[in-house]
Amino acid sequence: MENNPLKGKTGIKRIVNACGYSLQGFCYAWKNEAAFRQELLLTAVLFPLALWLDVTSLERIALVAVLAVVLIVELLNSAVEAAIDRIGPEHHDLSGRAKDLGSAAVFVALSLTVYVWGVVLYDNYYKGFEL
Repeated sequence: MENNPLKGKTGIKRIVNACGYSLQGFCYAWKNEAAFRQELLLTAVLFPLALWLDVTSLERIALVAVLAVVLIVELLNSAVEAAIDRIGPEHHDLSGRAKDLGSAAVFVALSLTVYVWGVVLYDNYYKGFEL
């Protein structure tokens, strides 16, 4: 039998419970994951900048979306690491591979962020600027 606290709950009660579990996840990530804290602080700086910059709506959406992607991927990476660590502390090739793949996913998300921000800033603020 499944031990799912949301099983059987419907409507507003289910939504409230799900929000509570999400908040617990955010709190855990903030307290225990240094990378998440760093990426959240980066988002706290870049998000207002994305709103302030004189760019098109689609560019603004891209700037904000890639920040969200980084946080999403970091949360999923942390979830994978927690699940692997629960299995046991001994080294196993598959456990190492899972953690490395999660780390690679974060790297790709961060690289995408640098690329999108770089292209938008270059196209809007550097292109045509002569020294």
